[in-house]
Amino acid sequence: MTALPLSEILMLLAALVAAGLVGGLIAGLFGVGGGTVIVPALFYAFEVLGLGGESNLHVAIGTSLATIVATSWRSLKAHREHGAVDEVVLKTWTPWVALGGLIGAGVAGLTSMEGLAIVYGVCLALIAAQMGLLPERVVLRRDMPTGWGRRVTATVIGGLSAMMGIGGGSFGGLTMTLCGRPIHQAVATASGFGLAIGATATAGFVVFGWSADGRPPLSLGYVNIPAAVVMGLLTTAVAPYGARLAHRLNKTTLRRVFALYLLATALSVVVKAL
Repeated sequence: MTALPLSEILMLLAALVAAGLVGGLIAGLFGVGGGTVIVPALFYAFEVLGLGGESNLHVAIGTSLATIVATSWRSLKAHREHGAVDEVVLKTWTPWVALGGLIGAGVAGLTSMEGLAIVYGVCLALIAAQMGLLPERVVLRRDMPTGWGRRVTATVIGGLSAMMGIGGGSFGGLTMTLCGRPIHQAVATASGFGLAIGATATAGFVVFGWSADGRPPLSLGYVNIPAAVVMGLLTTAVAPYGARLAHRLNKTTLRRVFALYLLATALSVVVKAL
């Protein structure tokens, strides 16, 4: 492995720090996975610096999932202290969400960078549309699905989240609010989904990418260890400040601006990968 010049190491470190700080703030502000920021930032950092190659997007997603484990655990603990978590939903949905995370990691491992970029871009655009167009309070049914409805929905949530490198807040929180649950309970409970997705999907990305070509240096499977450590620490530390900031700013305007950012990011990642 060729040693990186000091200038490139410093550039990569600066990109990791910036992505970690912004990702943590975004997670706290909007309740969506910091992976919506971390994945494209890492992907572009690897590409610009000429690190890795055909597996760069896979590594960006796998690394983002690794950071979710710590941030989701801290978030779930904090929400439990406030009694905001629906423990029944968390207990009955988590096994299927975790299974979906593992399946998503396996599918991602078999998918080309171009195909994965399309999945990432389309799903990110859907999240952007939900944030920018839908009112915060839209209800499609009165309660959460049970039986096979729960198994299928939870598995899909885990699978799509794993393929995007995000936690359970985006798809899990949206599902709960559409099923009539209060937004605070949805965000709190979905943080537990994120913990399950992050743990199983990270393991899957390590295994399925173990001998893959075109990975950046110091990657374990599809997880880049230095990036995971730096951004995991930063996002965990900064997320609470984002949550506090959310109460001081015009959240509706912020959601729309961020939705535009997500649309632009989705398009840029697809174009770059293709």
